[in-house]
Amino acid sequence: MQGVTNEGAAPGLRERKKRATRAALAEAAVRLAAEHGAENVTVEAISEAAGVSPRTFFNYFDSHDDAFVMMDRDAGERVRQAVREAPAALSPVEAVREALATELVDVAERQEIWRLRATVLQRSPRLLVRGLGAHMAEELEMAETIAVRLGSRAQDETSAAAQGACGKGSGNGPDSPAPGLYPRLLAAVAGTAVRVAVEHWCAQGPDADFSEVFRRVFTLLADGLAEPPPAG
Repeated sequence: MQGVTNEGAAPGLRERKKRATRAALAEAAVRLAAEHGAENVTVEAISEAAGVSPRTFFNYFDSHDDAFVMMDRDAGERVRQAVREAPAALSPVEAVREALATELVDVAERQEIWRLRATVLQRSPRLLVRGLGAHMAEELEMAETIAVRLGSRAQDETSAAAQGACGKGSGNGPDSPAPGLYPRLLAAVAGTAVRVAVEHWCAQGPDADFSEVFRRVFTLLADGLAEPPPAG
């Protein structure tokens, strides 16, 4: 990867407007919460600051808390779709890296909001727990996507052991097979890598190059997490 660039097709006008409205609501929520505390910020205040109605707010977020925790609830599915559609020649690490790079192409323009959001979550144990739950759900869905990409290589003894020990599979149903060890590890480490990249980049100040930090983090990840061999 030469940089964090968006090589996919550009979203249509309607999708760009939706993303802009969602971003405006999330930014308003974070800025108000940073100033007044999340518990003192209402849906009405967020909507007014973003220039939309409270009814429009609930077109983008299911609850008041989601505006602080989920800056873009569709981002995870876009990343998973990109992983599913990545060229077969890419390793799983490369496919995940490229999918995340595409999603994070505009992150450099929002450094202040990322920093404020981290502050808001740190000040609110309730939101921090909610954010952790959302992250874990996204992580499992990514692991399932990676497992599908790997096919039979993802079904290992660890998956079977986890199934028997926990009595459950994925979040999609009690009889769904759990992803294997490699998909779960890659999904977890990739999520952590993004968090570390963003935190390190924010700590460097406004002149830091996010794409450079992102490349360094995923180079370290790729060097230490080799693709599993084909089954048999």
